[in-house]
Amino acid sequence: MIQITLYRNPQKEYCGFRSSGHAGFARAGQDIVCASVSVLIINTINSIETYTKDKFSVVSDDRKGLIDYQLKDRPSKEAELLLKAMALGLQQLADDKHYARYIDLTFEEV
Repeated sequence: MIQITLYRNPQKEYCGFRSSGHAGFARAGQDIVCASVSVLIINTINSIETYTKDKFSVVSDDRKGLIDYQLKDRPSKEAELLLKAMALGLQQLADDKHYARYIDLTFEEV
């Protein structure tokens, strides 16, 4: 199961996330749930880095399927929108009857 925690600041803005684990939907290289989550997460990180000036920290471990990503300051409007879009995609996957048992999505105030 992929465990994802979306971080929100006291102003309820998205400011980062932690994702760990593997879905176990199918064999490595065939797992569409892992691929979907990975695309949403990596594209969000790359988009924030490319299209904003927001500073961030990221820790990753491929073997554990871990990515811990946090903005260093309050998010710009652009970064917050990109994180909201990622959250929407993850929420839709987590709510889908075919994939819900492979994704645990939680929210945490930081």
